[in-house]
Amino acid sequence: MRLTIIGSSGSFPGPDSPASCYLVEADGFRLVLDLGNGALGALQRHVDMYGVDAVYLSHLHADHCFDLCSYWVARRFAHDGPKPRIPVYGPVGVAGRMAQAYGLDPDPGMTETFEFRELAAGELRIGPFSARVDLVNHPVDAFGIRLEHNGRVLTYSGDTGACDEIVRLARDADLFLCEASFHDHREHPKDMHLTGSEAGEVAQRAGVDQLVLTHLVPWNDDGCTLNEAQGTFDGRIELARPGAVYELG
Repeated sequence: MRLTIIGSSGSFPGPDSPASCYLVEADGFRLVLDLGNGALGALQRHVDMYGVDAVYLSHLHADHCFDLCSYWVARRFAHDGPKPRIPVYGPVGVAGRMAQAYGLDPDPGMTETFEFRELAAGELRIGPFSARVDLVNHPVDAFGIRLEHNGRVLTYSGDTGACDEIVRLARDADLFLCEASFHDHREHPKDMHLTGSEAGEVAQRAGVDQLVLTHLVPWNDDGCTLNEAQGTFDGRIELARPGAVYELG
């Protein structure tokens, strides 16, 4: 299983990174986790965009899903004709929300290009991956995901505040890709995002091997975020950077 960081900027694209997007590959299958603002362009540096096999949208905030609109254009109006439908996993209402985002009539919306599959807490199969998803702590329906392949585990938090569900999803993960949007020393809304220290606490409780901090808001001090997480997690830890590649097994 290979993870490539496409975009790690939180809430909006930054000067050095698109918003959230991650490419996970195994056995020739290519799964894109989130497709936030600016991500489609960066994705093409790493993979043929028509070679993507499935897309997973953790939730329907713009910084995690809006480049699906651009991807719809690219697949629907490709120079050699429309591309085959691929599955897009997302929260309830994902098909209507994406049609609305592009100003399309909901029937057919984007359904001739994407096979939308609505998520619910539980287990599912995505290509070669055994997956488990659960609702996490965010103002809208948002899911964390645990992917397993050949005995290796990758967990992606999506956007979440502190909750037991994300600890369970990350239990004994080889790599935990976890958001860290806030700083401890600032006032911030509750039940929305994690600070660096809270991300570290989740990783410590879950017993993960490696923590990679993502959803890094451009106006934050990334060094401060890293220091906060290092204060609560004693394993391997680093910041997600576009282009970074992690091999799991």
